[in-house]
Formats: sequence, structure tokens, C-alpha cells
Amino acid sequence: MVKEKVLVIGASGQIGVELTLALRRIYGNANVVASDLREENQLLKGTGPYVSMDVMNKEMLHVQVIRQGITQIYLLAAILSATGEKNPNLAWHLNMQSLLNVLDIAREEKIHKVYWPSSIAVFGPTSPKNDCPQRTIIEPTTVYGISKYAGEFWCNYYFQRYGVDVRSLRYPGLISYKSAPGGGTTDYAVEIYHEALEEKQYTCFLKEDTYLPMMYMPDAIRATIELMESPVEKVSVRTSYNLSALSFSPKEIAAEIKTHIPEFSISYAPDYRQQIADSWPASIDDSVARSDWGWKPEFDLARMTKDMLDNLK
Repeated sequence: MVKEKVLVIGASGQIGVELTLALRRIYGNANVVASDLREENQLLKGTGPYVSMDVMNKEMLHVQVIRQGITQIYLLAAILSATGEKNPNLAWHLNMQSLLNVLDIAREEKIHKVYWPSSIAVFGPTSPKNDCPQRTIIEPTTVYGISKYAGEFWCNYYFQRYGVDVRSLRYPGLISYKSAPGGGTTDYAVEIYHEALEEKQYTCFLKEDTYLPMMYMPDAIRATIELMESPVEKVSVRTSYNLSALSFSPKEIAAEIKTHIPEFSISYAPDYRQQIADSWPASIDDSVARSDWGWKPEFDLARMTKDMLDNLK
């Protein structure tokens, strides 16, 4: 058996921190190299190797892959939906070029596996609102969504043409207590817990009845690793898998928080992010992931809320 050596690009981000720690538990600390443009996240310090690196510098990336003997790459660097709308050109350039750099190097160096996340942002106003299926109308309206959809086809292309084993999940909104969210439209569902504990009140940037697909980070990390560890014949989708766990509105999450913090109150001041949220489905059908590699979420809203508040305290 070949010893796996894993590179996580964007390791200091919301997903990166927890995914790096989980991969280090599986492959051993020394065999998972964390990298980011930013400073090393506090939670990663002392747990394994860290390299300061810009994924846009292809030569530098290539040198690291060869020098470290990398066999798997997780590419998590991206500009998310809300931030991307402020600088569309930068978001497109970073989200696309980083992926092409990694895919090219993976092809040249015969990397065993590549992971690249897509997002529910690929869906647009014309996609089905409820139980949005794996294969459906996809007409994204944000630059983030456009870049993710284009990226899905690049992944598929590199698999079909060059045999690069790229795997991908369309993440819903991700909720975590360990690291800060990164400028997405679903960030309210993280902020609300912090504000509930600190201020006992929260002003939400979405309307009270805005339903969005969400997922608690432990489920997202587990899904990612389960997909990556699935035998190649079980992976039938080479664009990106729909992935689902929860779907709730700000009003529902607030009600759940109130069962723990009775004095908590919420108010609403929808901003430009409302339009983005309105363009996405309220819930996702992930039956293909469930049947292909046995995906099943563990956390519901009540269990996640209790865990979030316990850990943030």
C-alpha cells in the first residue's frame, strides 16, 4: 500500500481547519501538509507541517507537491458568494485559476485523488425550490455560483480526458464553532449563535422565513472523507454531488436557540444577501450520494444547536 501524503490548500479557512485536523487523525500528523496564504490558524499550530503558499503561483505549488511527495490534494481556497459579488473579476480568477493549477499538476504528477468543493450556489432562480435534484436546470446568478458550476465541468473533463480522480460535493451552508465563516450568504447561521451568547440578540441580514440548505461542520467533514475514501467504482458523479442535512429559516433557528437562552431576541434587516438567498433552493435532494456511497447526516437542528452553544460557551 502506498503511503498517502495529503496537501490541504486553504487550511486556515472555515472548512480547512477542521478537515486538516480530521485528516491528520487518519493519515498521521506528519503526512498532512496544511497550506494557506493567511497565517496558520491557532487550532492547527503544533499539529503538523504548515507551508505558507499562494495557490495562484503554479510553479511554487508544483515544487511543493514534488518536494513533499504529495499523493492527494484538497483544494479549499475560494472567494465565497457574498464577498465575490463585491469583486466579481477577482472571485472568478481565483476560483477558476486555482482549480486549473491543481488539476494540471495532478495530471502531470499522477496525483491519486483531488478534492474540490462545489456549492448549492450553482443553483439559480430557475432550479426547483424544494428537493432540488442532482440533475436539473442550473442557471447560477452569482459569480461564485458561475465559477463553481464551471469548475464542476473542469473536474469532469480532467477525469474523462486524463483520468484524474477528482471528487466533489455541493456543500450547503456550513455551520461551525471552531473557525469563522468566510463571507457566504449562509453566515448568519453561525453569527446568530455567537450573538445569542454575547449580546442576547441578533439582527439577521435575511428575512425570517428564508429557508436554506444547511449542514453542521462535523457532518460536512465526515461526508468529505467518506466520499474520498469510497472505492472508485462507487463514484458515479464526476461533476459534484448534491449533499443535504438540514433546511431551516432564521425564525426556526432563533426559536431553537430560545429553548436554551429564553431571553434571546431576533430582528430582521435584509440586505443584498437576501437576493442571493432567494435565488437558491430551500432544500436539496441528495439521494444519489446516499445510494452511491451511503451518505447519511447525523445532526438535526436541535442537536446542532445544543452542540454549538455548549462548545461556544
